Formats: sequence, C-alpha cells, structure tokens
Amino acid sequence: ICLLQWLLYTVLFIYNVCVSGHDSGPLFEEQPSSLIYPEGLSEGKVTLSCQARASPTASYRWLVNGTEVPLGLDLRYTLVAGNLVISSPEPARDTGSYQCLAINRCGTIISRAANLKFGYLHDFPPDSRSPQTAYEGVGTFLACQPPIHYPALSYRWLINEFPNFIKKDDSRWFVSQVTGNLYVARAEPNDTGNYFCFTTINMDISTKSTFSKANALTVMPDANPRKSAPSIKVRFPTETYGLAGHSAQLECFAYGNPVPKLRWRKVDGLMPSKASASAEGPTLILPELSFDDEGVYECEAYNSEGSDTYQGRINVQAQPEWLQVMSDSEVEISSELVWSCVAAGKPRPSVRWLQVNGARLKISNLALEDSGMYQCVAENKHGTIYSTAELRAPDFRLNPVRRLIPAARGGQVKMECRPRAAPKPSLFWSRGTELLTNSITVTPDGVLWINNISRADEGKYTCFAENYLGKANSTGHLSVRDATKITLAPSNADINQGENVTLQCHASHDPTMDLTFTWALNRVLLDLEASAGPYHRIMFKSSCENIGDLLIVNAQLSQAGMYMCTAQTVVDSASASAKLVVRGPPGPPGGLLVKNVAEASVELRWSRGYDNHSPIGKYVIMGRSSLSAGWKKMMTEPVNIEGNAESARVMGLMPWMDYEFQVIASNILGSGEASLPSHTVRTQQAAPTVAPSGLGGGGGDRNELIVTWTPMAREYQNGDGFGYTLAFKKKDTPSWTVVRIPHVESSRYVYYNDSLLPYSPFEVKIKAYNRRGEGPFSQIAVVYSAEEEPTVGPSTINATALSAFEIQVSWEPVQQLSGILRGYEIRYWRQHEREAAADRVRTAGLETTARVSGLRPSTRYHVAVLAYNSAGTGPPSPRTTVTTRKPPPNRRPGNVSWRTDGSWVTVRWDAVKAMHNESAVLGYKVLYKHEGQTALKVLDHTKTSMSLPLPKDNGYIVLEIRSWGEGGDGPAHEIIVSRDSGEKLQNTNVY
Repeated sequence: ICLLQWLLYTVLFIYNVCVSGHDSGPLFEEQPSSLIYPEGLSEGKVTLSCQARASPTASYRWLVNGTEVPLGLDLRYTLVAGNLVISSPEPARDTGSYQCLAINRCGTIISRAANLKFGYLHDFPPDSRSPQTAYEGVGTFLACQPPIHYPALSYRWLINEFPNFIKKDDSRWFVSQVTGNLYVARAEPNDTGNYFCFTTINMDISTKSTFSKANALTVMPDANPRKSAPSIKVRFPTETYGLAGHSAQLECFAYGNPVPKLRWRKVDGLMPSKASASAEGPTLILPELSFDDEGVYECEAYNSEGSDTYQGRINVQAQPEWLQVMSDSEVEISSELVWSCVAAGKPRPSVRWLQVNGARLKISNLALEDSGMYQCVAENKHGTIYSTAELRAPDFRLNPVRRLIPAARGGQVKMECRPRAAPKPSLFWSRGTELLTNSITVTPDGVLWINNISRADEGKYTCFAENYLGKANSTGHLSVRDATKITLAPSNADINQGENVTLQCHASHDPTMDLTFTWALNRVLLDLEASAGPYHRIMFKSSCENIGDLLIVNAQLSQAGMYMCTAQTVVDSASASAKLVVRGPPGPPGGLLVKNVAEASVELRWSRGYDNHSPIGKYVIMGRSSLSAGWKKMMTEPVNIEGNAESARVMGLMPWMDYEFQVIASNILGSGEASLPSHTVRTQQAAPTVAPSGLGGGGGDRNELIVTWTPMAREYQNGDGFGYTLAFKKKDTPSWTVVRIPHVESSRYVYYNDSLLPYSPFEVKIKAYNRRGEGPFSQIAVVYSAEEEPTVGPSTINATALSAFEIQVSWEPVQQLSGILRGYEIRYWRQHEREAAADRVRTAGLETTARVSGLRPSTRYHVAVLAYNSAGTGPPSPRTTVTTRKPPPNRRPGNVSWRTDGSWVTVRWDAVKAMHNESAVLGYKVLYKHEGQTALKVLDHTKTSMSLPLPKDNGYIVLEIRSWGEGGDGPAHEIIVSRDSGEKLQNTNVY
C-alpha cells in the first residue's frame, strides 16, 4: 500500500496534477485597486497590485478590458512578483479595466476589476470676462465656467489678489461645489473688486490648481436699500442618489435682505443626528449613508421679510455585499456537493459562477477531476465582488501520531489520531496487540485519553483508520515519568515600600527531563528576563531538589498581590501561591468637592483613599490660583487635619480669585499621591482692602496737575466694576476735590484749571473701589502742579577756545524761583549763521561750566546759555563770541629711526614744521605699550628723540608719535619695535 501511494504521489507531480493534502489553490492576499493617474507624467509608473497565497506558488497573468496584457512583448509592461507595472502610461493606450489571474495546478482565480483612468485639468480660457454690475441690497452671482477636467473639482474664490479668499464663515457668500459659481445673498458697496474662480483637482498622487481671468464686479450704492424676502437660487436635485457608506451633500442658498438664514429638516421623519452640524447652513452633509437616511429633505430660507422653501428626495443605493459564501471543501468521492452564493445590494445584484451559470452550484457524483478552484461573482452598477473556494478530492494519508508521548505518573495524557480521509474513516486504538475498548476513553474524533497514569500504562499505542478505499495506521510510544512536586512553597510576606523580599519555591521532578520555574502575579505571567526590572530569578539545583526563588527589588505598591510559583516539565507542572503585602504611603483621596465658597475661604470635602496597609495620619491641602502655576500648601481650619477627617476649611484666600485644590494624605511611610484637582472655583467678591501704591506725579503743561500711581494688580482688585477714587486739594486748604476713574488699567489723572498757579503744592490721596464697596485711602502725597519756564537767564557768560575743535563755556547761575532747575542749555552758531540754526548742548545738573566739542578750526562762534526745567527753557543770557584755534599740523613726524642698546631703545624723528594756517608745534607726544598690554602710556616733551625700556622677553613695543600745540594733536606715526630689530629707518606707517 505504501509503495502504491508513493508511486501515485510521484505520478501526480510529474503530470502537474493537484495533490490533495499537499497542494492548495490560489487565494488572493492583495488585489488591484482603481486609481486616477495625472496626465503628462510621461516618465512615471503605475503599479497595480496582485498577490496570492498558493501551493505550489502561483503564476500570474493580466487582462485589460478582457484582453490579455502582452507581458514580454511590450517592454512598457513589467511583472514584479504578481504586480503589473506600467511604465510611461498614456491615456490613449492604457485607460481601461484591469484584472489579475492567479494560476497553479490546482486551478485559476480572477481578481476584482481595477479601473485605470487619467486625470487632467486644463487652464481657463485666456479671454477677458465681461464686467458685472449689481445694486446694494440685491443678490447676485459670478459664474465660474470651469475648464474641462477629470475628476470632479473643488472650488474657491479670490478677491483682488492671492491668497485673499472668500471666507467660508461669511453667511452673505456661498461657493457652490457643484457648479463653482459664487453667490452673494445681499451685495454691499465694499464688495466692488476683481474676483477669480480658483479650482483644484485632487488625484491619487498629485494635486493641481488653476484660476480664471478676473470677474470685475461693481456694486452701485443705494441710499435706502429695499428689504426683500428670501428667494432660493441654489437648489439641489429633486432626486439625489447616494451610495450606502458614502456621504451625500445637498446645496441650498438664497438671496434676500436682510441676509436669509437657512435650516434643514427631513419631511418624512426625524433629521439624522449625524447631520446636526450642518443643519443650519447652505450645505447639508449626511455622512456614512444608510437606508434609514432615505426620504424627502426640505431647505427653508427665512428672514424678517418672509421665507422660501425647496424640497428634494435622497435615494440610497448599495454596492453588492455577500450574505452567504462558499468555503473550501473536502468531499467524499461519489457524493454530492452544493455551494450557495447569496448577495445583497441595491439595485439587487446578479449572481453568477465563473464556471457554471446560476446562483447555486450543484455537483453530483463527485469525481477526482472535479477538483479545482471555483469563483462566485455578484455585481450591480455600483460594483462587483468575488467569492473563491477550492474543492479537493479526498486523500487517505494520515497525520502521524506523535512518536514519543511523555506523561507523568498520576496525571493525564491525550493522544490524537487525525487522518485526512474521505469518506470519513472508522478509527480505533490498540496497545501492543490488545484492542482498546471502553475501559479507556476514545472520543468520536479519534482522541485517546488516559487518566491517573501509572508505570503499567507505558508501551506502544497504535491508531487504525479504515474506509472502503483503504486503511492505514500510526504508532506512538507512551513513556511514564515521575510527577513534579513543590517541596518548599512560598510564604506570605509583609514589607514596606522600597524594601527587597525573596519568595522561596523549591521542587522535585523526574531527572530525565528539564524543569523550569515561572512566576505569576495575580495570574499574569511575570517577565523575569528584564535585568532592569524589579523581578530577579534565583535558580540553582541541589542534590535532591531544584530552587526557583523570586527576588523582588525595591518593591512598590503595584507589586503587591498573589504570587504563584509554577514548576513545569514538558509533561506536567505543580504550583503554589503566597500573598505579598506592600505597605506604603496612602493612595490619592477621591471625590474632592468644593462647598460653601466665601470671600476668603472655601470648604473642601473628600473621601478616603487606600491607606495601603498603614493608617492615614494626616491630610495636607494644596492650592493654586489663576495667577500662579505651582501648587503651594494652604492655610486650613483646623490647622492640623487628622487622618480620620474628610473635610476642612481653606482660609486666607483672595476674594474674586479662581482656585483649584488638591488633598494629599500621609502616614508614617510618607506622603501619597495628590487627589485629582478640584473643579475651578472663584471666591466671592469683597471690597478692596489695600490702597494703590506709587502715588506721585508732577510735570505737564501750564495750568495742569498730573497725578500718577501704579495700577492695582489682579490679586488686589477683589471684584469686578473696579476703579479708583482720587482726592486732591491745594496744600493748606480745607476742601478736597474727588474724582472717580472707572478703569482698572488707569495710571494717571490730569487736572486742568486756568487759574492753577505754577509749581503749587497739592496734597493727593487715592483709594480703590469695586462693585462691593471702597477700600482705604493711601497715605497723602505732595504733588506739584506744572512748572513754568525759567523767567531769567544767566547774567554773565564767558567762552574760551581750548583747541581748534573745542571751547569751554562758563556762566553765572540763575536764581530759579518757580519749579526745579534741571540744568542749562548752551547754544552756539557760526558768525554768519542765524541763531535759529544754532546747535544745542544740555547739561544735566547745576554745573556752571561745560565743554563744547566737534567745532571747526579757525572759526568765530556766537554762544548763549539758557536755563531749563520740565516746562521748557528760559530766556537766553547775553551772547558772547569765541574763535577756535588754528588746526594742528596735518603731517606726521618723519624719518623715524631707532636703535636698540641692551634693554633700551632710542627713537628719533624729524621736527614737524607748521604751515601759516596751522597752529605752532609746542612739543611731541609719544604713546607706547608693550606686547600684551592694553593701555597706552603717554610721554609729553619737546625733544625729537626718546629712550624707552625694551620688554625683558622677546616681545615688542607699539609706538605712536605725534605733534601737539594750541590747535590740538596732529596725526600719529605708528611703528613696532622689537629687541632683535636692530637699527631701522621707518618712513611710512606700519599699519
């Protein structure tokens, strides 16, 4: 028999015949999907997917519009696994319906159809558009007239320039996504402008947009625009067909003045709740259509002048959907097979078989040649669906019984016998030569059970299967082993959070098998391999038993519970459990409520959280206001909240302030987690309790009294309706003038009076008020009214030339009788200039001398001095004149040379001669510094040579040599001298 089976198996492979029990027909795992590809991507690729599971592996072919794709003949087509790749796709050649065929020796199946289409959006015509005129208060529209395109477009409108789009939330405007037209319910003069229709097309792999030429709209103003009742201008179709599971959109828009409002209703039933978000706008959206959504829908436009309505019907249809499909079958030869395919859809789908006509397939007197792949197809105008199944002729080969079946003494064993055969075989078991009867359990499906196993049950067990086509058997050996036992079970433990604990577990087992230990917490298996975790396995084997202890490191509250140790071999297991209690800080209190809110206090109530096996000792209340991000401990009544309390009062709060609160419980092991924050509460309002700070003022224009203060911060306002009460009076007078300033952000008040004397002292005070009352007045401050300008100037003035570019001015101080003298202003101008063009320099303070620099050489200047205060400048002093000195020579010292001698260097230069228009040379300045220094040292003398010390190391000296005289310093000659430079002549600037 075995030889015949082997020969049959070999013949089937040689002749490419499907081998039942070994081969299987194709089954799609991935099928092609329809797509829209952009026109013009000539170097792109389209990939249509197709993958099938099959044994042996499937081969693939493709059909386009029912004709086979010429794979291998047209190089534009490539097969990658089962996928069809089309290079450089073209609309004229590649548009069509594609299907994939998956084939092996057990049969062929065909995929669903995938449509390849090409998307395009042409530009708008270049022709200019005719301008339009509308009248204020009347509705109008602008036509989009989109260019030819595929698929559908989305529309937006631009005003005047990109990206100034019409706003979707402006109820006067509506852009139809059906026609693209722009509608305005009521035109206004400022609507005049250029409008552009902006269209966008969305394809599977790209997006394209284009916009129209300008639509010029002019709105003519009307002094009295007439009102009008609504008139619906945008209507949805009277019959709208939607697909189940997809969305439906109905458009409705009306002209009218005032701008009409829109609302939708379902005439023959309740409006679906999923449409509520759009039920009061120009577009009603019904997502995920179902048959319950069918019916008549009405749009109503209404305003104060009347209303208008329009109705239309939504009809819901559906793609095909399987209600009953066939499944793979192994059927006895000569028997009968019935397969049914039942599909639902609207319109009702037609059902056909790719092999046989009709919705029901019946094959009588099955034969081997009936094996293969069968497909059932259901289709209507909305789609096509496929159902696939394989019919196998039966085989008579057995899935073998396990060769070695270990079992533990006293335990139970299960031996399976599951041959593949048709007709269904008879099954029975034997042990050795003994046929097993009812003394041992054999289930109808051939499973042999042996309970309470002993050594006597060891031996060979054979399963026999037989039908009229043949018979076969398979044998396994039952080996009986020693049972596994727990010899030291874990003990209950009680620890504090953060401590370590070891749970013991020892076991004995059959020495011929491996033993493993596992641990579970509350029946969830623990991961003992993570070295960074809290659980660590302690395993080793002694002479008589195995040890599988569990070490828990830094135990946390979450690690408390019932631990089960299991010692397991391949044939049996033994378990033992122990309870671990972890004591720790309390859990968070729950149910936190805020009650009895007052001006400066609230009452909190909460429920106790878990004490985590250690009694709660006390509670702490934390709070935060809307002005602070962090939590802080609050004052409470009682001050110390005992562990059995479930309420307390929070004190010391600010009135009219938003607060959140948390409660934290603690015990001897520490503080626990905070409760969830309470809902935000605002304390009651109260009259202000503090006065504004920073009271002062002064300055301003003539006849003004200016008072300033620091605005009150939010935490001191205590209520709404906040403002300030300002009181002021002239010093040493009895009556106060009182004004209210009703703005919290105010920080100054200006009082004007024609009779107000300059720089008069006033007493001022201020307080805050709110809706609940007034606060206390501040301390009295003295503020002076505005000063007047000084009335006199300095009586005498002197000016002296210091150089060609600088003068010094001095004057007699003025006696200021009204206000505070802030300083003096020096005005200077050239002899032939007008005084109005004078330059100005101000001093800050009461000094009576100042230098003026930046002047021109050899120039005569007029100079005057004026006193000034916060009100302005006073009259000028008598003017004086001064002439700046001649400029210094404009030449550097020449023929510079130097000689080093030990630690000194001697530098020489030629004298500088002044020209007739230059000031005489009185001497020379030598500025020098050693390497690494920052400050220059200055030597002033009349000679044309100088000796300087050299640096002790090999550093260098930087030198500047310049002439000086009454006109100031001349330009510098710059050189660098080093120890090893010897004698050199330097005629030019080094830098």
